[in-house]
Amino acid sequence: MAKDKDLDFVEFIVKAIVNKPDDVTVTRQVDEMGVLLSVKVDPEDMGLLIGRQGSTAKAIRTLARIIGMRNNARVNLRIEEPEGGRGPVAAGGKTKNVEDVMGELDM
Repeated sequence: MAKDKDLDFVEFIVKAIVNKPDDVTVTRQVDEMGVLLSVKVDPEDMGLLIGRQGSTAKAIRTLARIIGMRNNARVNLRIEEPEGGRGPVAAGGKTKNVEDVMGELDM
């Protein structure tokens, strides 16, 4: 139980932030680089987990590292992208082809 304090802590924090806590999964992997905690949430909750300009994710990472330091371990947090990754809408909306962009330029 003592070894999984970091996992329990991150899971508790993430479940408190998201709208669908039942869809939260946190896995723990230990290797020579330290501890890697991978967090997977419902795609609709990604924005809540990451926060504006990544502030929420950065805060969770900082807290996880502090828990790791107390247990003499280097802890890293990875937020897994939902299947399909970023679509055109998430990347900035409608995409344009080269001809459309060249036509908009005043040359």
